[in-house]
Formats: sequence, C-alpha cells, structure tokens
Amino acid sequence: MSKNQSKPLDADAAYDAIMDAIVTQDLAPSQKVSENILSDRFQISRSVARNLMERLVAQHFLVSVSPRVTLVAPLTALEIKQNFALRKILLPNICAQTAAYLDFEDLHRRNDEIQQLHPIDSDDKALRILKLNKDINMAICSKTGYPLMVDWARQLEDTAMRIYWLYIKAKNASPYSSTQQAAIFDFMRGFDPARVREAVHESLSQTEDRILNAIFSSQQFYTQDLKV
Repeated sequence: MSKNQSKPLDADAAYDAIMDAIVTQDLAPSQKVSENILSDRFQISRSVARNLMERLVAQHFLVSVSPRVTLVAPLTALEIKQNFALRKILLPNICAQTAAYLDFEDLHRRNDEIQQLHPIDSDDKALRILKLNKDINMAICSKTGYPLMVDWARQLEDTAMRIYWLYIKAKNASPYSSTQQAAIFDFMRGFDPARVREAVHESLSQTEDRILNAIFSSQQFYTQDLKV
C-alpha cells in the first residue's frame, strides 16, 4: 500500500462511517447506493459493502426497491412521527426500569461534554453532539439486560439522529437542552418509576413538537424527503 493510500476500514468502522453519512445526508434520503458506490467511497471490499448493505436494509436505513436498485431510506414527517411514537412507548419504561442500576456520574459527565460543544458552529460538532446523546440513551438502555430491546432502542436512536440533524441544520441548535437532560437524571435518581416515565415522555413530546414545528415552518423542507 502506498503512503498516499489510507488504510481500508474494517466492517465495523465502515458501518459507522456509512451511518454518519446517512445521518448528515452526505448519503441523502432516496439517494441510490450500490456495492460499487460504497466500496469506492469508504474504501472497503465489495463483499464487505454487500454485507453492510444487507444489514442496513434489514435495519431500514436502506431500502431495496428492485434487485438492482437500493436507496437510502426516505425521511418524511411520517417517519418522524413513527419514531417518536415508538420511543415514547419504549424509553420512559426503560428509564424507569434501569434507574437503580445507572452510573449517574458518568451520565452527567457525558451530558456536560455535550454542553461544552455548544454553540453548534460546525457539522463535526453537530455530529459529535448527536453521538454523545445516543451514547447516553444507549448506556441507559443497556442496563435492561435484554439484547433484543437494546437492538430496537439502537435502531430508534440511529433514526433519531437523522431527525435531530434536520433540526440542527434548520436552527443551529439542539432540539433538547443539557439542562433538560440533567433534570431527567435527577428524576431517575429518585427511583420513582411513575415520575420518571412522565418526565421522559414529556421531554420526548416537547422535542417532537420543536422538530415538527421547525420542519413545517422551513421552506427548505417542503419536499417529500426532508433534505438539508
């Protein structure tokens, strides 16, 4: 390998890089993808690209519309409503269930790291914030001890990153605040399941409202796919 060639990505790193591109719309909603496109763009073998495409189709981040055509999954208001509806069912109960087992110092540290990345003045910062927020939610979900539930939560969180990206690009701000996140941690410390469920559900509802209001008040989103 010459000095000018970068080291090929392994499968896990390639998956992360492709998901980053989907979240930031470097691979835009409804854009055509193929083994060759992913192989060339992410410097991976065609066999790795094929396996990753199959994985991403199964997770609904890619859509196979024919044997020869695969697209990045569309992102519409319906997908946003569906994502929040499912997360409002799942996350409040997960947070209530796992509160007694969480490392709150670690959660607050990650939340403080998000706060330190504001203001959002670059795409790199925006993506870092979204990944840290996902890490917080997955750290909470991992304490359920149920692998299938964790997989569902991860898929919902990855889709949420795509949705939050729209808001950040429209408003140069997060649709949720670190202060709001810290307040939820305080509810969880109290080990009152009913209050935890209520607080998490309310936080998700407020975030959903902010995002939908931003979308429907922004001319750049007046398309079937919500592209930035």
